[in-house]
Amino acid sequence: MRALKIAATGMAAQQMRVETISNNLANMSTTGYNARRAEFADLHYQQYARAGTINATDGTMLPTGIQLGLGVRPAAVTMQVQQGALLQSGGDLDLAIEGRGYLEVTLPSGQTAYTRDGALKRTADGLIVTSDGYPVSPEITIPDDARSISINPDGEVYAYFLGNTSAQLLGQFNVAGFTNVKGLEAIGSNLFVETEASGAAVLSTPGEDGLGTLRQGYLEESSVDPVREITELIEAQRGYELNSKVISASDQMLAATAQVR
Repeated sequence: MRALKIAATGMAAQQMRVETISNNLANMSTTGYNARRAEFADLHYQQYARAGTINATDGTMLPTGIQLGLGVRPAAVTMQVQQGALLQSGGDLDLAIEGRGYLEVTLPSGQTAYTRDGALKRTADGLIVTSDGYPVSPEITIPDDARSISINPDGEVYAYFLGNTSAQLLGQFNVAGFTNVKGLEAIGSNLFVETEASGAAVLSTPGEDGLGTLRQGYLEESSVDPVREITELIEAQRGYELNSKVISASDQMLAATAQVR
């Protein structure tokens, strides 16, 4: 009885949907997080009678045929690219990207990664790094005697020193853009790496080439909508229950068949 296997694929699909929703809800407070959506496609079909074939009994053409579907399969878990709300934090090294783009980060292995998490820190040597200690590229070092720093929308970092009214330019942040942002590979810690699907990163000055600008003293909140996630969670739960009822009904039908004498 194919209904057992078909319903099993339905339960597995709804389980993946629930897992995706749970990950979204778990990251509803994660800086710069974009919600994910599970997408599905139907499986192969068994062709009992193909549409357009000739009916052997009277020679007429079958208008629809008989196609029996074999269930559902996962097609993708897609990142929903959406600007999160900007939360004013007041931190000198807190940066939010207002618009498209990612900050470039250098991993310990030398690999380049990208992030929208602008909760930056400084090391004991004054190097600007992420919360995990990965340096932001290009590397910018804040002198020990700097009284304060200022970062303008173009990504230029200025330092102010005691007894000096003019600011000193320390460097400038770049912003990376991608042809297909949804093709980036998430590696955790709010980091992404480029893939063949995403295309190569295009580095540019903030505000140019359609990329966003930087806002100092702000952080981008998660774009997860809790109300929508709870609604989809209820739908997935009901879908899981319906598929389980199909399995129960199929089992009862098999039992009835086994009892026929």
